[in-house]
Amino acid sequence: MTSTPSSLDWPAPDEGTRRPERLPRPPGALRRFWARHPRLTDVLIALLYWLTAMGLTLLTSVQTTADRPVPVVIAGMAVLTVGAGALLWRRSRPWLPVFVSWGATMAAAPLVGVSDIGLIPFALYGLAIYGSARAAWIAYGVSVPVATTAFLLGGEERTGEGGVIGRALDGGVPAAILLLIVVLIAVNIGNRRRYVEALVDRAARLERERTQLAQLAALDERSRIAREMHDIVSHSLTVMVTLAEGSAAIAPEDTDRAVDGMRRVAETGRSALTDMRRMLGVLSEDGPAELAPQPGVADLHDLVERFRTAGLPVTFTSRGREPEDPTAQLAVYRIVQESLTNALKHAVAPTSVEVDLRFRRGATAVIVTDDGRGSAQAPGDAGRGLVGMRERVAVYGGRLDSGPVAPHGWRVAVTLKHDREPAE
Repeated sequence: MTSTPSSLDWPAPDEGTRRPERLPRPPGALRRFWARHPRLTDVLIALLYWLTAMGLTLLTSVQTTADRPVPVVIAGMAVLTVGAGALLWRRSRPWLPVFVSWGATMAAAPLVGVSDIGLIPFALYGLAIYGSARAAWIAYGVSVPVATTAFLLGGEERTGEGGVIGRALDGGVPAAILLLIVVLIAVNIGNRRRYVEALVDRAARLERERTQLAQLAALDERSRIAREMHDIVSHSLTVMVTLAEGSAAIAPEDTDRAVDGMRRVAETGRSALTDMRRMLGVLSEDGPAELAPQPGVADLHDLVERFRTAGLPVTFTSRGREPEDPTAQLAVYRIVQESLTNALKHAVAPTSVEVDLRFRRGATAVIVTDDGRGSAQAPGDAGRGLVGMRERVAVYGGRLDSGPVAPHGWRVAVTLKHDREPAE
């Protein structure tokens, strides 16, 4: 079993790594120091055990009356050294020190003449912290008989009451109690550590999700602004070009009408600039100080009049009570505006363009029909206006049907459902 680098091992403040927001630092300078130097911690732990084991082994070999050759004792010390070295992998491979500690403890006991089980608690502690509580309890169940066997192997020259069983109990019970205390402490610390790591990971994921949501909201706002700007610019430029061409055509014959047409070009341009300032004002931190409200159903009469001035024979009919939601009214206004703009741009010699609004409880129907030859959406057109209308309709869970009508002409039929809040 391998463990991943802990999310609690904070980098040093001068490393330039930013910690998650609102996450407290580990308390204490010493704790932060050890967290930043995990390899140094492992080396010191292994060195501490090795020095203790070597000291006890030398002391036992001097005091014991048993005739143990020096090479045998050195072999036992070498085995314990290997066990101490295995502690360096307690973070990355927590099971490795456990297996090595079992083998080293039983192998060194008959060589040095003493049952040194001090390696097993270090290995169990690392397994509980960097592995899992379940693994620690399984290892504890195996460690007790291993420690008992090592006690028997290391004290063959001693005799006691009760024989082998009595000696096993004398060594196994204290070992079981000691290892139980170590495992209980380690499991508690390990569970708390994993719980904190889970909280840190959850906070990081929430922060990433918040950033992603903010990016999606920004993209949605950019799409909305682009849609609005398309409607404003496309409508205004189409009307202005049509008026300018008409004024230029009649200027030699009727100067007054040509002048009036150019005035309307100026008025349309000023209106477009006002709309653009209103839309771009949302990008400013302070926002515009005084701007007109977004257009609604009440402004459709002025819109229709501008198209009539541009030469489009528009008839406007409205039935029912318009919705109170200003965003729904804006959607209706933009749909009518886009439909009339497409008719002005693409319909050839229309004799009638009908705009029919039907307001019902919780729904609005918008029908724009022209009898011009050609198409209200030319094949070469990118169709962004139609895409914008579909997006507006989708916000309100409505329906958009657009296509040619017999014998010639184009029809746009939209149904908006505004009995609920717009979809996010």
